[in-house]
Amino acid sequence: MNALQRLCKQLGLSFNDQALLREALSHRSYGTPNYERLEYLGDSLLNFVVADELHQAHSDLDEGDLSRLRASLVRGTTLAEIAREYQLGDYLLMGSGELKSGGFDRDSILADVVESIIGATLRDAGFEAARALVVRLYGRRLVNLPAADTLKDSKTRLQEYLQGDGHALPLYKVIEKTGQDHKLSFTVECVSEAQKLRTTATASSRRKAEQAAAQAMLESLSP
Repeated sequence: MNALQRLCKQLGLSFNDQALLREALSHRSYGTPNYERLEYLGDSLLNFVVADELHQAHSDLDEGDLSRLRASLVRGTTLAEIAREYQLGDYLLMGSGELKSGGFDRDSILADVVESIIGATLRDAGFEAARALVVRLYGRRLVNLPAADTLKDSKTRLQEYLQGDGHALPLYKVIEKTGQDHKLSFTVECVSEAQKLRTTATASSRRKAEQAAAQAMLESLSP
């Protein structure tokens, strides 16, 4: 049994065209064709299948909650976890430089290859086979879901907290920006005039600093 056959057995697949599976495992550093076009296809299918599974199973959730749950399931870190569970890094084809730099265990690459295998399955065996693969890959993840409220980001939760008490929205302001262009650091201040609170946080992007400052304020407001 060769490597591709072993992988097919692990994934519960039977490829008619193994060249498609080989393409799905080929990083751009390995040459062409590589997995990028299949990744694009798999990403679209993955989002639809996960959205449909959630929609069918959770009639009690609104659009916002469903979107947050879907985002938590299709994000790169979740896909990388799935890739490691199936040891997909062992099957990747990549150039020597990427191989030496540890590309076979990089989250972004592992996430891409999960999507590319889904895309290859769609091309090889059709929609139902690709859908079944997604459901198999996710397994209990589609059942053991976190509460949707816990997936809201800190800025959203702070906004809802303040609005729930009839207060104005917090204000965010960059008070310091340091470092070189390739390694900037942002310090952001979050102000709630109603609560008479100010918190600050520093991060590598304005967005991350705002989220951290909002989280700090939420913690200050917690009883």
